[in-house]
Amino acid sequence: MNVISRLKQIFIGRAHNLSDKNIFHNMSLVALLAWVGLGADGLSSSCYGPEAAFLALKNHTNLSLFVALASVLTIVIICMSYSQIIELFPSGGGGYLVASKLLSPTLGVISGCALIGDYILTIAISVASGTDALFSIFPPDVMQLFPTLSPVVVKTIFSLGIVVLLTLLNLRGVKESVVLWVPIFSVFVLTYTFAIIWAVATHFHELPNIAHGVIADVRADHAEVGWFGLMAVLLKAYSLGAGTYTGIEAVSNGLNTLREPRVQTGKRTMIYMGASLSLVVGGLLLAYLLYHVQPNPDKTLNAVLFEQMTAAWPAWLSKTFVVSAMASSAALLFIAAQTGFFGGPRVLANMAVDRWMPTRFASLSDRLVTQNGVLLMGFAALAVLTLTALFASGGLVNTLVVLYSINVFITFSLSQLGMVRHWWKCRAKETQWKRKIFINGLGLLLTSGILVSLCIVKFFEGGWATLLVTGALIAASFGIKRHYRHTHKKLQRLTELAAAAMADDAIHAVHKTPPPCNPNARTAAFLVNGFNGLGLHTLLAVVRMFPNVYSNFIFVQVGVLDAGNFKGADEVENLREHSRREVERYAAYMRKHGFHSEAFYGLGTDISEEAAKLCEEVSEKFPQAQFFAGQLVFKDETMISRLLHNHTVFELQRRLYQAGRVMLILPIQV
Repeated sequence: MNVISRLKQIFIGRAHNLSDKNIFHNMSLVALLAWVGLGADGLSSSCYGPEAAFLALKNHTNLSLFVALASVLTIVIICMSYSQIIELFPSGGGGYLVASKLLSPTLGVISGCALIGDYILTIAISVASGTDALFSIFPPDVMQLFPTLSPVVVKTIFSLGIVVLLTLLNLRGVKESVVLWVPIFSVFVLTYTFAIIWAVATHFHELPNIAHGVIADVRADHAEVGWFGLMAVLLKAYSLGAGTYTGIEAVSNGLNTLREPRVQTGKRTMIYMGASLSLVVGGLLLAYLLYHVQPNPDKTLNAVLFEQMTAAWPAWLSKTFVVSAMASSAALLFIAAQTGFFGGPRVLANMAVDRWMPTRFASLSDRLVTQNGVLLMGFAALAVLTLTALFASGGLVNTLVVLYSINVFITFSLSQLGMVRHWWKCRAKETQWKRKIFINGLGLLLTSGILVSLCIVKFFEGGWATLLVTGALIAASFGIKRHYRHTHKKLQRLTELAAAAMADDAIHAVHKTPPPCNPNARTAAFLVNGFNGLGLHTLLAVVRMFPNVYSNFIFVQVGVLDAGNFKGADEVENLREHSRREVERYAAYMRKHGFHSEAFYGLGTDISEEAAKLCEEVSEKFPQAQFFAGQLVFKDETMISRLLHNHTVFELQRRLYQAGRVMLILPIQV
């Protein structure tokens, strides 16, 4: 084992055994772990969502009760509507799939691209906000350790390091990265729940005063700006706290990683998420009012709240509680970045399977992780944090909050619209369609209303950048789809020509009995990927170029396990059987023509590695084997075409050369 392989095992882990029948059970998440890994995004947004809403009210803080009630209602409605999506899409129904199947592929692409942008920003804002929370509990003189660097630079460097660490953790696998955070998640839930109960219990007598204050604020604001102005103030605060609702869609997006029965596990996770998020968001906004919290530029509003709350406690107890609460807040925000690493690669993989994204994003590593997607999300988050630190003047979190949330509400709105359309079309067969369409319809009104508000409120504050980047990603997706569609048509034509040639050959040929196997005879071994034009063209070209040279014809195929078929043990076995049938068709054809022919097939995530193993088996049995493979060649090859197509045969050729084997690659122009 070389040094790189050893380092990979240390930091990423050993490869999973695809023959293990319990692999899906061992990798799946129970509801509690799913709540930690997926619910952390929404729950952690309580570290900045309620604060953003509260501060947006400025001198109208009593109105935060309306914002709290509206937020709780929104959370409940979105959770209920996504529970219906889970029922309708039991194998996973993220915003991309819902919009694609229930509306149109075009709207599905818009939803998917919006989700990708949202997940990147989820990682960036969660890490940046977690860094702020962590630095809130550090002594002020900590910054003096870096006299030549500004606080923003120090926090940015720290945030970048956290993103790199999280990327490495997620390359190991979802479950491994989630289990690590369970104790910290528990501390957060316990400390915040206790803080909210303590705040209400110790200030219960002030609740009537809060109610009178709300009435007085409503009357004063109505007299000053009218009902329209009052609603505008509330709407702005409500929309700025909209980051609180992101992450709810992650459960339906990653349903196929949950423990069976998946629908029940997903709905139970949604209940945990909705209940905990409603309690924390509503409770914090009420606690801010009860303690008359004022913003501190060096601390988060939650840190100020906890310090005021524990001011009368013994010093050691007060400090312990504040440090525990804020440290768990910071850690939870880092956990929330998991949602981006979990959901983003999955959306990329789903879009790659449908050829809206490069197919390499559907590939799995030997840890059965969509490695390319994880790496892309990590690099994109690093870029966002770096660019924000360089060009933002309002601090990392404040700027990212402006960029955040718009995209997820595009997906929310399209998903709800798709569900409304579905229930209306199925109203003749669905007995409870009225109740279901009411829930999704209400969700559509709320999410689309928030989307419009966010675009208006945040557009000139930087929201235009989010929409611009998302639009560019959508345009790129259509360009990628166009390229794959064009290539597919060329390959179809190639398949038709090869099939016609074989059919004509079969008409005039006399079926012969294949001779006994002679392992020492000249052998042609072909690397194929299904019974298609590429493989057929390669076979016929070799037969034409080297007539009467080879006595044995061997065919090798690897069934590629990717995000599109990694959905359960049955799907894996179906893939194995499909690979066997496809490669056997080549062997059967050559036997009819009087040649000894055999088929070798395997299953793996790395084509070149698994194919190299099969080629070694072929070489041991047939020492005179000469390997052949076809490779698509584009007339005007560009960097984009190289990105959209793999060049596995060149990697395999290199491996075979190192082992002393000969491999010839036949170029096939399209």
